[in-house]
Amino acid sequence: MPRRGTKVDTLSRKVLERNRRKFTKDLLSKLASLINPTPQAPKWKSLDLLDQATAHVKQLEQRVEMLKKRKQQLEGSTDETAGMRGSMSTVFTVTELDSAVQVCLMSRSNDKSILTRVLDVLEEEAAPVVAVSYSRVGDMINYIIYSQAVCSRIGIDSSRVHEKLKRLTAGP
Repeated sequence: MPRRGTKVDTLSRKVLERNRRKFTKDLLSKLASLINPTPQAPKWKSLDLLDQATAHVKQLEQRVEMLKKRKQQLEGSTDETAGMRGSMSTVFTVTELDSAVQVCLMSRSNDKSILTRVLDVLEEEAAPVVAVSYSRVGDMINYIIYSQAVCSRIGIDSSRVHEKLKRLTAGP
């Protein structure tokens, strides 16, 4: 058995430390890809990445609360208000993420053109779409749309995007 402080002991500690650093680096890169799923994701410093992840989780919690309230409102409506629900059939949130915007859109599955109109609004605001995902629940479709600013220095005016989408979903 080698004595403490020998060359073999030092090498095994170096290997263990290298493996630990590689494992940590891999976990941080996975976290970075979850926070910013765009292909040209920036390189993050560890502390900045953890701060960004914390902010992202808080935004997600706020969005979950807003969606729970909206769900309660929709479930609370009666058959008498079914005619009014047509105008409330689309719900959306706009979340600003550095030089990107995330739009969460919930609409009735019979409204086929809403996604195209939302994509048009994002293109008008110089925020080309880089990723779209969707899921279907009953007669509702939930879209998550990620847009990246054409110029990261200028960014995206999420309030303008929100106002345009509000007018768009209000209907004629």
